[in-house]
Amino acid sequence: MMFERSPDDPLPLVYACSGCSNVAQLANDLALRLDRARLAEMSCIAGVGGDVPLLVRRARSGRPILALDGCPLHCVKGCLARHEVVPTLHLTLSEHGLKKRYGEDCEAQDAERLFVELEHLLTPGGKRRCE
Repeated sequence: MMFERSPDDPLPLVYACSGCSNVAQLANDLALRLDRARLAEMSCIAGVGGDVPLLVRRARSGRPILALDGCPLHCVKGCLARHEVVPTLHLTLSEHGLKKRYGEDCEAQDAERLFVELEHLLTPGGKRRCE
């Protein structure tokens, strides 16, 4: 599934897990990279889960949403669901060849592989924007 948008449309929002496992931290790192590459606008899932009015309004704005969860606990998806927000695309990184572990980071090549996949999904026309 690709995000359908024209270059004039606002960027999709990206929400990421930032828990203590390797896949949780990778979700956060990927969201930051997407934000810095101007492929998505990262917003605060803790604020949505904590009922911060400004952040809840942003989540409910109707913009496309990419939700990145690290594991099957689906904390990001759950925080959005509290406010009846369904992400346009929800990915669980542990379902993409990664094993949830504590006390270690994901391999750089796994991070890059997933970033390229996300970049393809978010770039209008599916073309790679960042080298």
